Amino acid sequence: MGMYNEKVMEHFTNPRNAGTMENPDAVGSYGSPVCGDMMEISLKIEDNVIVDAKFRTFGCGSAIASSSVATDMIKGKTLEEALALTNQNFVDELGGLPGAKIHCSVLSEQAIKLAIYNYAKEKGLVLEGLKDFDPNEEHDHE
Repeated sequence: MGMYNEKVMEHFTNPRNAGTMENPDAVGSYGSPVCGDMMEISLKIEDNVIVDAKFRTFGCGSAIASSSVATDMIKGKTLEEALALTNQNFVDELGGLPGAKIHCSVLSEQAIKLAIYNYAKEKGLVLEGLKDFDPNEEHDHE
């Protein structure tokens, strides 16, 4: 386990916000065909603020740790603030990930953006942070 730091191991072994959410306001699922990891983020949103976030991740320790830290970081943020967070913010909060595992943090970023995109579309919201987001675009995970 030497390739993972203590904070990554903590989020992997004791993930925050893992599980399903009853009646979420938004859900985003994103997966990588390259590594087979799948991530689903569910959000509760009140007045455009994320009041709760849960995740279900099928993947390696880095994917689980990334999901855990990402859901921690977006709670209490407005939709625009959450959209401004990037996978690098999640990696930094974890104290780093091995280079080959950086793509796991990208999955978190994309699942969050997709959940917010789905919510905005349903509610007819125009969000600055989504102006360049294409939910159908294939992203490079390597």
